[in-house]
Amino acid sequence: MFTGIIETLGLVEDIQTSGTNKTYWISSSVSSELRVDQSVSHNGVCLTVEEVAPGKHKVTAILETLEKTNLNTWKTGTLINLERCMQMGGRLDGHIVQGHVDATGTCVGYREGQGSWEFDIRFPTPFAALVIEKGSISLNGISLTIFNVTLDTFTVAIIPYTHEHTTMQSLKVGHSVNLEFDMIGKYVQRQAQIRD
Repeated sequence: MFTGIIETLGLVEDIQTSGTNKTYWISSSVSSELRVDQSVSHNGVCLTVEEVAPGKHKVTAILETLEKTNLNTWKTGTLINLERCMQMGGRLDGHIVQGHVDATGTCVGYREGQGSWEFDIRFPTPFAALVIEKGSISLNGISLTIFNVTLDTFTVAIIPYTHEHTTMQSLKVGHSVNLEFDMIGKYVQRQAQIRD
C-alpha cells in the first residue's frame, strides 16, 4: 500500500530480457536501504525487490505488467518515481494507492504558467466513471488532484516542488503514463454493477 507521495527518483541502469520478462536494475538514494521481498512503487507499479547491491536494486516485470503499464518504454537512463510502502501509524498525505496500474494514458497537452505546470491526460473511456472533478488519481505513482474532466481527458496542475522532485519534469506531449484510479471509486462502481 502506498500514498502517492514520491520519495525519490530512480535511474534505470540496466535492462535484461528473459523470455517475456524484463529485469531492471535501478539506482537511487534509497536502493541500499531496501531488502529482498520488499514492495516498492516504480512509476506507480508495485514491484518486488529481488536483489540489492550498493546504490541499486533489481526488480522484474512479467508480461502482464509490461502489457498494462509503460514499463516497456523504459530505457537505460530513464528516470522513474520511487516510493516505499507506507508504514502503519504514519500520515496518509496523498491517497490510498495500491501500485496496481489500471491503464495507461497519454499526455496530450502541456502548459507552463507562472510557477506551475498543467498537463492534459487522455485515458481509456471505459474508466470514465472513475474520473471525477477534484478527485484523486495516481499518475506514474504520484497522487494528484484532477480537474477539467471530460469523457476521456483530465488535467492535473503541478506545483514547483512536485515538478522538481518527480518525473513530471520530463513529461512531454505524446508520453505514456501509468494510471491507477481511486480505489474507493472502484469499489463503489463494482457494488453498482452487482446490484444491476
